[in-house]
Amino acid sequence: MHTKFPRFTHTVQAAEDVAAGLEGASTVPAREENDGNKAAVIDAAVAWVEASIKADRKVTALKALQGHVWRTGFNKGEMTAELYRDVPDALTEMGRMGIKTYIYSSGSREAQRLFFGHTQAGDMRPYLCGFFDTTSGPKKEARSYKEIALSLGVDSPSELLFATDVYEEAVAAKAAGWQAVLVVRPGNKDLPAGHGFRVITSMSDLLH
Repeated sequence: MHTKFPRFTHTVQAAEDVAAGLEGASTVPAREENDGNKAAVIDAAVAWVEASIKADRKVTALKALQGHVWRTGFNKGEMTAELYRDVPDALTEMGRMGIKTYIYSSGSREAQRLFFGHTQAGDMRPYLCGFFDTTSGPKKEARSYKEIALSLGVDSPSELLFATDVYEEAVAAKAAGWQAVLVVRPGNKDLPAGHGFRVITSMSDLLH
């Protein structure tokens, strides 16, 4: 699959990494700043992407690239998103019950729309009311959930429930006043003892 890097996003993020003194950080020159040397720009961009992936960074620039790659793959029919088997049924039932469901992911909003629009169960986007990504803030920080609550216009954040398989995200959501549950999936790391959150093994459990 051939793709182009989204213009400027990785260049700006790489410069911010250097300014912040991140270990191993290096700049990615814009093509016009490198005498038109396309190969050198690509090599620098690839090095930045590989280093960011290795460090499991959740930066917006990397997720924008993910969305770009996914758009190409999904639109060409080369990719299909695999959901856990309980998710399509749960989304369908929540929609029938009038429960509004949103996605908050470290993946870009574009990537989320592409993912849920091309699943093994078909297009699930009609069952979703909106998408949030790291432009709302990091998923392990309470301020991000406060920002989303403001965007949704709820009277109280306690009206919102966040389901996640990451303990630190549940802690952040709870600190922002949300309800939070932990979803246990195969391969997840063990949860800390006495964490105090409700634990579910299927999204359908939220309906009971």
